[in-house]
Amino acid sequence: MASALRPNRLKLSTLRTGIIEGWRLANATRTVSFAYAFVFAAIGAVIIAALLAAGLTPFVVAAAGAFMLVGPILLAGFFGIASAHEGGERVRPAAIAEGFRRAAPSVWVLALVCALLFMIFITDAAILYSYMVGGAPVWLGALLPAQAGVLRFVLWASVSGLVVAVMLFAVAAFAVPLLCERRAGLVDAVVASVRIVFGNFLVAMTWGLVLSVVIVGSILLLPLLPLTLPWLAFASRSVYRQAIPPGSAIDFDGAPVVPDNGGKT
Repeated sequence: MASALRPNRLKLSTLRTGIIEGWRLANATRTVSFAYAFVFAAIGAVIIAALLAAGLTPFVVAAAGAFMLVGPILLAGFFGIASAHEGGERVRPAAIAEGFRRAAPSVWVLALVCALLFMIFITDAAILYSYMVGGAPVWLGALLPAQAGVLRFVLWASVSGLVVAVMLFAVAAFAVPLLCERRAGLVDAVVASVRIVFGNFLVAMTWGLVLSVVIVGSILLLPLLPLTLPWLAFASRSVYRQAIPPGSAIDFDGAPVVPDNGGKT
């Protein structure tokens, strides 16, 4: 019978290793990874352009932060790319679809949760915007005259987004990868993710902060996103695999289990 093990402890060295391995894998698969990330950069460009054209310039920051609430589901595509590369296959765009096909169907339940939290945050941000900035257009060149209201909006929208982001990060950080590799059911994956995040709270929050700062910054400097998104997606995959190494399973209390090999080593 399999014996339960605790997830490996997350350390700062875990994050450093993840960042290095993420960069290596992103570089090795750069053509397809860049193209996949470019799709979301293009969508972001359309959204940002629409906000600027409507005079909703301060809302661009909130929109950039909101991407972090839907970003986790994109991991399935990057998992497909990584699997193709590590399997010695030529990495093609079809690997992205294969990543989603291989993922457990319950990953779409988490996608719905992400979408719900996204809508909650956007609604809260819109309410804050109406109170603190008002209905008058704020153009890019007029940010300084409207600085007080803009700063209040950015501050409180960030606080609101932080609460939602921490909840989602705890639930999805390790659950989505587990579901992408079909290593656990939905409940077990979520329990494992929450246990790992809160059992390694400072390191996990450090990793969440790195992800948020780099991705949000890359969205505001949009040409960077196709470069940083694959890098951090593969880095997240590495961090997950260091926490729950390949070959282990997840039992019902969310702890990794080494499969019984009949006493063989």
